[in-house]
Amino acid sequence: MHGVDKREAHPFYVSVTEVVQNKRTNILEVSTRIFTDDFEKTLRMHYKEKIDLLQPADIKVMDKVINDYVNKRLSITVDGKKTALHYVGYEQIEDAIQCYFQINNSAVQKKISVFNNLLFEYMPQQSNIVHVTVNNTRKSAQLINPDASVHFEF
Repeated sequence: MHGVDKREAHPFYVSVTEVVQNKRTNILEVSTRIFTDDFEKTLRMHYKEKIDLLQPADIKVMDKVINDYVNKRLSITVDGKKTALHYVGYEQIEDAIQCYFQINNSAVQKKISVFNNLLFEYMPQQSNIVHVTVNNTRKSAQLINPDASVHFEF
């Protein structure tokens, strides 16, 4: 397309976080998908490391940075108890980075609360979509900057 800058920003700023209960293992499987360019720019704002998620010089450094950043901005409370997000890894999927975490020993009885302000400091228009699936029931919400918390009851 003539006259279009290929580096032009995409027209919306959104992440998608999925929280899925695995009843067999009692683990909550958490993934979050963030546009690669936005994620890299945000990480560069906070860390002195060379940030290149697609061709990292040191994958352990990228893992550490991603784990630190996400754990400071995404938290999940199950039935009133704060949980620990355990980092599993990340991969590129199309134009986004998919990060994987798990929460061990989390049998959800009634309620999950999610705090998610990923990339809020980077882009005022940022919104974060949250999907939570418990006992095969899926509930969703959209968190629009600055609102960062949602509560789901099952």
